[in-house]
Amino acid sequence: MLVATATALGCGSPDSEPPVPAAQPSPRIAVIVLENHGFGEVVGNPEAPFLNGLARRGALATRYFGVAHPSLPNYLAMLGGSTFGIEENCTGCSAWGDNLAAQLSRAGLSWRAYMEDMPEACFTEDEEGEYVKRHNPFVYFPSIRDAPGRCENVVPMTALDDDLERGSLPAFAWIGPDLCHDAHDCELELADRWLAETVPGVTAALGRGGFLVVTFDEASDDDRRGCCGRPGGGRVATVLAGPAVERGARLNSPLDHYSLLATIEDSFDLPRLRNARGAASLGRALAAGAG
Repeated sequence: MLVATATALGCGSPDSEPPVPAAQPSPRIAVIVLENHGFGEVVGNPEAPFLNGLARRGALATRYFGVAHPSLPNYLAMLGGSTFGIEENCTGCSAWGDNLAAQLSRAGLSWRAYMEDMPEACFTEDEEGEYVKRHNPFVYFPSIRDAPGRCENVVPMTALDDDLERGSLPAFAWIGPDLCHDAHDCELELADRWLAETVPGVTAALGRGGFLVVTFDEASDDDRRGCCGRPGGGRVATVLAGPAVERGARLNSPLDHYSLLATIEDSFDLPRLRNARGAASLGRALAAGAG
């Protein structure tokens, strides 16, 4: 279990939850989600030298799968432990129910979602520039979107540099690159360069027991493999890095996006949500006592 100090909540209501405070204790967890590349397109690819180096220095999950096609159900699974019956990249739909951000808020743990190209905090429109709503699961949950004290934590990526400079990275950070830097519309090489510019500052801020996960939402549409014999979103590369990660670790058992949620919830001593309850954890890649 990760040790993190709770931040005080005024009156216990979502509207009274504060933004990220000036300082946060370590350790911290961060997640970066890239787009639409299968395991074999990434691991060993010379166009992704930084990500492959990160895997060598950290941990690599070799049998990790998306849970569905297209993108949105995968993002909802990572945050809420279910696809909520959503099977398309809808923009007017909602995921009703509990989720990781709400869990963290109730526990008094700070969090932020940093979304590249999003023009303002709690932006709920379908797209702006290279930002698209379907890659931002936070605004699909009414318990986040309709609660100002929570929705104000879904912020433009520009806030990440400010928080890193101030030493105020929250306990949990979701980092969502835009359509180019997540490799959806641009070459993997450009996404890898973006990672090389972004990841070092994040990992330096994680604290002794912190870790970063870089994963992909899904593989190509023709890869329908999933974890544990179920249909899914295909086999994708998932890398763990940071102070808490065992160098050179390899996770060879079947895992998926529910495993990612389970690992984060276990690390913060939160109850597992929905399909995360029975999921295998990525925790074996963490140093003893870190997760």
